[in-house]
Amino acid sequence: MPDSIMYQEDYFVVLEAHQPEQFLNHEELSLKLQDVIQNQLETLPCELQGISGIDRQAVYLKDNFCQIELKDGNYLQWYVTRLEK
Repeated sequence: MPDSIMYQEDYFVVLEAHQPEQFLNHEELSLKLQDVIQNQLETLPCELQGISGIDRQAVYLKDNFCQIELKDGNYLQWYVTRLEK
């Protein structure tokens, strides 16, 4: 039986074009995704159009994607990571 720690999503490593990697918690990633949603409307997945509210859209992105394309061919990627053993 798998250990429940395998399903914890405490931190995310975030990769963005031309930026150093960042380690963000749930709230920080959510805020970053909300900012992207507000500023990148034309490049976001069409699935977000049916979801009302930026906070709910950010949760959907976090849970269902790990990369989105940004303006000018840049990207944003996020992956669950564990910082402690």
